[in-house]
Amino acid sequence: MLKICCATFSQGKGGRLVLYQFLTFYNWGVLIYFFLLNGIYLFLTFLAYKAIREYTHHLSSVNLKRIFELGFYKPLTVIAPAYNEAATIVSSVKSLLNLQYPQFEILVVNDGSTDQTLEILKQEFRLVPSHRVYREKLKTQPIQAVYGSLLYPQLHVLDKQNGGKADALNAGVNFSQYPLLCSIDADSLIETEGLLRVTRPFLEDQSVIAAGGTVRIANGCKVKNGRVTEVALSKNSWVRFQVVEYLRAFLFGRMGWNSVNAVLVISGAFGVFLKSAVLTVGGYRSDCIGEDMELVVRMHRHYRLNKLPYRVVFVPDPVCWTEAPEDGQVLSKQRKRWQKGLYDSLKSNKALFFNPRAGIVGLLAYPFFFFFELLGPVIEISGYCVFTYCLVMGLVNWPFAVLFLTVAVLMGVVLSASSLLLEELSFKRYPKTQDILILFLYGILENFGYRQLLAWWRLVALVEYVRGKKAWGTMDRKGFTEKF
Repeated sequence: MLKICCATFSQGKGGRLVLYQFLTFYNWGVLIYFFLLNGIYLFLTFLAYKAIREYTHHLSSVNLKRIFELGFYKPLTVIAPAYNEAATIVSSVKSLLNLQYPQFEILVVNDGSTDQTLEILKQEFRLVPSHRVYREKLKTQPIQAVYGSLLYPQLHVLDKQNGGKADALNAGVNFSQYPLLCSIDADSLIETEGLLRVTRPFLEDQSVIAAGGTVRIANGCKVKNGRVTEVALSKNSWVRFQVVEYLRAFLFGRMGWNSVNAVLVISGAFGVFLKSAVLTVGGYRSDCIGEDMELVVRMHRHYRLNKLPYRVVFVPDPVCWTEAPEDGQVLSKQRKRWQKGLYDSLKSNKALFFNPRAGIVGLLAYPFFFFFELLGPVIEISGYCVFTYCLVMGLVNWPFAVLFLTVAVLMGVVLSASSLLLEELSFKRYPKTQDILILFLYGILENFGYRQLLAWWRLVALVEYVRGKKAWGTMDRKGFTEKF
């Protein structure tokens, strides 16, 4: 494109010269941006591959059940905020009750649901009023009632006024009685040994303050009594694209950052935290959109800038399953929420930005999320606009354009294929070879429409955020038992 632009505009004057200079500068900027982004991705891929191989080798020599049977564990409180989760709440709670862990309690926090969530819980688990005493260390909306289960003594339900997910989590933190906290979405299904696996880092390293696990998509899987009994790939194309995304994000993105202690994201669907660390940084922020990421980034800021020893770790085991959107409308709402949450989290902790005191978090991880995750859709969509303009004006250098597009697609395919290969070699959760081949195909197809659609939704989210539209919104659930 540059050579043709030069030949065209060399005969022009004034405004044309300025436009040529802009296009030249923009093209070089996009090229540098592209190679930086993919260079970091390849670096993370290398780190992730090495780390996962070491992890699986180490895990093969560890008998988790034996370790916990010998008493090497920390008691844990599972906090499950629920707002209008009538479709999935029973399966989710049953999944929690089936967990293998020596000592834990379950707190379902009904955050002012307007559907039948609370009534369903009362009937299914025979809830009765409880008079358990707790201290309000974090300010929350009023608790209206506390219930205990006649069937399961470890199950408690808090009924409170609506205050949002962060407020519900803080209520759970106040009510909890154990040193570890596990925050999950009410629509999540945790693997039977999920808690055993994700709490192992807390036993091996006393400096660990938070740990997250791999979240997989349950659509298409068979679910019985709150457990995924058979893993299968959904026939829905929207879901298949998301499966590829999840594999890439968790197996490579987060595992790569984990190698350098710079994990900035622990999914709200499933994460374990040291209670004392959560209280130290002030709990979850109720005025923040993405409370899960914001808490983790704030932890990094507090511990890094105060030079305190700590680790935030990621466990690559597929320990949690969640329901994914099955249509574009719901998916767009979800991705807009995620993008606004990213903006909020980075904005609230901007003291990390290129701060040498924050080490690799401030010098690499935070800038990466700012320039490539937050501003990525701006660069991508503007690139399509500039290319369209050059196409209309006849300024496209086709050999260069085709080469650039080919390299971009190949890079995406390589990253997706690598994640699928690592999944097959390490965890093998998709037993059918046909499913792996289908996912590989979708790893190619996502570059032609799906990726551009996501970029557009994320750009719209940024515009809405800047204009003050920061509402979290809701996601419609179909429920595990009904659909899967």
